[in-house]
Amino acid sequence: MRLAVCAQGKGLSAEVDQRFGRCSHFVIVDTEKGELVDSIHNVSAEAAGGAGPQAAQLLAGLDVDAVALGNVGPNAAAALEAAKIKVYSGVTGTVETTMQKFIDGKLTPVSEATVSSHSGMRGREGGRNQ
Repeated sequence: MRLAVCAQGKGLSAEVDQRFGRCSHFVIVDTEKGELVDSIHNVSAEAAGGAGPQAAQLLAGLDVDAVALGNVGPNAAAALEAAKIKVYSGVTGTVETTMQKFIDGKLTPVSEATVSSHSGMRGREGGRNQ
């Protein structure tokens, strides 16, 4: 299985990033072999909007089966579900420890967002300022 871990950098020693769409890198690991496949710069992180769905499309194009992350918003969760990518949240530590937790069955799967929409929050703030 190909697992993407949201990371703050490249490689197995990189720390997990709590953000999905705005993480610096996706570190792809093969959980059956227990090894690094690749570290991909997340170009979606620089998007003005829609970073989560764009990141989900990126992972789908890389034939990723699952993603391990800290948190995921509603738009990204919907895009990951549509791409049939399983989501595991609440992840901390390094990519290597996350891979081992996945192999050991110690990650928590989720089927919905773990945080609210960022764009929705901005919209409500804008309404109060008008």
